[in-house]
Amino acid sequence: MNPAERVPLGRTGLEVTRLGLGTAPLGGMYEAVTDEQGAALVEAAWAAGLRFFDTAPLYGHGAAERRLGAGLRSRPRDEFVLSTKVGRVLRAGAPPDPGSIWVDPPPDQPVFDYSQAATLASFSESLERLGLDRVDVLHIHDPDDHYGEALGGAYRVLDRLRAEGRIRAVGAGMNQAAMLARFAREGRFDCFLLAGRFTLLDQSGLDDLLPLCERDGIAVIAGGAFNSGILADPRPGAHYNYLPAAPELVERALRLAEVCDRHGVPLAAAAIQFPLRHPAVAAVLVGARSAAELEEDVRLFGWEVPDELWADLRATGLVRDPAG
Repeated sequence: MNPAERVPLGRTGLEVTRLGLGTAPLGGMYEAVTDEQGAALVEAAWAAGLRFFDTAPLYGHGAAERRLGAGLRSRPRDEFVLSTKVGRVLRAGAPPDPGSIWVDPPPDQPVFDYSQAATLASFSESLERLGLDRVDVLHIHDPDDHYGEALGGAYRVLDRLRAEGRIRAVGAGMNQAAMLARFAREGRFDCFLLAGRFTLLDQSGLDDLLPLCERDGIAVIAGGAFNSGILADPRPGAHYNYLPAAPELVERALRLAEVCDRHGVPLAAAAIQFPLRHPAVAAVLVGARSAAELEEDVRLFGWEVPDELWADLRATGLVRDPAG
């Protein structure tokens, strides 16, 4: 697959590259990242032809937005598509999250807030951190326990910003498919960022969301193709959904790797390409914390995967493949 291929993002009029850069690692997820590493990463993504970038205030408590903006500010603005998120505002003095996965973040702490006032504030503060005059896509971020407020608060603001031409697309980004399907039925969404729910290990997005998006012309952006790392390096201690993976998941990932090995394909190459086997999926986001990691992801995305591998994975019963 060509990572720099440009495709429509649903009905938005935007075009994204098939592979985009997700910036959670750029915010110091699990490991510290320097500004110099961030600059080299964004430069490597640009050099590889990637023109789709996703970030969020949560990632490193604003550090990812600042680093991404620094890397993009000198680029021609009409040549790339940028998305960020609302639903968490960064506030001084807020209590820290004891389960935080961010290493050496700035002191302001993220606070869930999907109200209209907080959504406008979040949008403005993101633009300031990015140092850019606009973003193209705004996602409602992880409203798992806040559906009513997200639909009645944040969504109304995003819908208005779209009508005013201040953003091009309204989306939502989550690690679950069921609530995104509710959003699709109750709002006018242009795209969804579905993280980890349409991968070689988890095809639950097929149950409802992906057919619904295909029917209604809602573009899906697939994140978490490696399920937090287990599909890049399946071993005891590997992460799945941001936590150490259960032994049965490690065993299943190793079985997937055995099938891939028979066809001479790295498991990670199959994992990064698999989400595009559904027609509703426009692009895959990959997170990297260094230029070297990004270059490896680009190489894997371009790996030639034979049809026989997908057929073999289906035959094992390990994978539900919509293209089969």
